Amino acid sequence: QVHLVESGGGLVQAGGSLRLSCAASGRTFSSYVMGWFRQAPGKEREFVAWINRSGTVTRYVDSVKGRFTISRDNAKNTVYLQMNSLKPEDTAVYYCAGRSGVVVRITPSDYDYWGQGTQVTVSS
Repeated sequence: QVHLVESGGGLVQAGGSLRLSCAASGRTFSSYVMGWFRQAPGKEREFVAWINRSGTVTRYVDSVKGRFTISRDNAKNTVYLQMNSLKPEDTAVYYCAGRSGVVVRITPSDYDYWGQGTQVTVSS
C-alpha cells in the first residue's frame, strides 16, 4: 500500500516555472513506477510523464517534452515534476500515481495508487 501526497501547485504567469512534489508513504516506494497526470476542467485525465523505479528512464507526452522533467529520490520517497516555460494550456489539477511493474503505462486505469491532486493555474 502506498499513500501519495502532492504539493507545489499554485498560480504562475505564462513562461514561469513550478516544481511539484509527490511524497509517498511506505517502505516500498522504490519498487513502484510513478507517473504524473493532469486533468483540466471538462476534460479527461491525461498522461504527462512517467519514470521507472530507479529513475533512469523517463517518458513524456509530446506537449510537455523539453519543458517538463520528471525525477525521483528514492531515499526521500518522493517524485518530482519540474515544469518550465508554462503555458495557459498547462492549467489543470496535477496528480501523481504509482503502480508496480516495469512497463511504461499512460492510461490512468493502469495505476493503483493516486494522490489527491494539486492545482496548477497558468495565467496569460
